[in-house]
Amino acid sequence: MIRRLIPFAVAAVLCGTSLAQDALKIATVDMQQLFKEYYRTEEAQQQVNVERARIQKELNERYARIQEIDEELKKLRKMLDDPSVSDSKKQEVHRDWQMKQQEGIALDRERREFQQRRTQALNEKMVQRMKGILEEIRKLVEEQAKKEDFDFVFDKSGLSTSQVPVLLYTKDATDITPTLLVDLNKDAPKDGAKPAEEAPEGDEATE
Repeated sequence: MIRRLIPFAVAAVLCGTSLAQDALKIATVDMQQLFKEYYRTEEAQQQVNVERARIQKELNERYARIQEIDEELKKLRKMLDDPSVSDSKKQEVHRDWQMKQQEGIALDRERREFQQRRTQALNEKMVQRMKGILEEIRKLVEEQAKKEDFDFVFDKSGLSTSQVPVLLYTKDATDITPTLLVDLNKDAPKDGAKPAEEAPEGDEATE
């Protein structure tokens, strides 16, 4: 997730200083480190874990009902195979077996559709959250670059399509990652404090 999003977040931040100057003022930043160690990233991940647990709980409940139906089908099958059961009774049992089988098939289909729908929605929501956090970090990088009058700020954690670091070497570049980490986490909750849990979404309430 991080490796897919970060390369699009920051390639370089260009400040207002003229490029015609003899010596450019260059800085580097580790966007991956900022993302991982930003307290809001951990909070977002915790919220995603809570939502994922809700989905799994619902799936477990649905699967338990399907297993109950499977056990009922086995009992009905035994009655159908029992030679001591009359033909008229077997006809009645066979109708019940067909109804139970259709119910089980429908519930299993609903379970799979529920899992696909909710998982996809959660993944999309997570991607949007991470993009928002990365954009917040990018803006802070830009502000810091302007504040310290840097011409360029390069993301030293960025990788090319061949998974080779984009930035291989910089001369006399200042790493502003530690400064940015302090700024990002200045409002982090104290140890032991937990972020507020999000309320269940409408789909969770109606499923």
